[in-house]
Amino acid sequence: MTPRNHQTTERRREAMAILAAAPARDLMRLWEQSGLPDDAQLLRGPETGLVTLRGRMGGGGAPFNFGEATVTRATVKLPEGEVGHAYALGRDLEKVRVAAIIDALRQRAEHAELVEERILSPLRQALAEADTRKRAETAATKVDFFTLVRGED
Repeated sequence: MTPRNHQTTERRREAMAILAAAPARDLMRLWEQSGLPDDAQLLRGPETGLVTLRGRMGGGGAPFNFGEATVTRATVKLPEGEVGHAYALGRDLEKVRVAAIIDALRQRAEHAELVEERILSPLRQALAEADTRKRAETAATKVDFFTLVRGED
């Protein structure tokens, strides 16, 4: 893989993660306001299923099955041929369909900048703000434990 392809892959991975993590109401609002075309053909789904969650004790122990999570996925194809994919936790079929269309549109040079400007950038900012709020709320509940050394009687 060439460095350029690696950068493209990393940017696409980051965009898909933003679309998956974004609240559905925010994504749908930005999508409706974007004015981007919605003429994609569904190739797969949207469909809902389960994935197995795996964990490791202490982050390095032997892997074990932790549980299951509901995931929805979709694959679409634009009339020009680009294929978009999307996965997201939960059962929101419309959110995942739109996320797959956005993934496909982002691959077209004439739409990439609009997708970034009108959808991904506002979602990235909203997710960062939500993360900052959550970190502040968590820090406010931090408790420092300490041990008093008792003298010998």
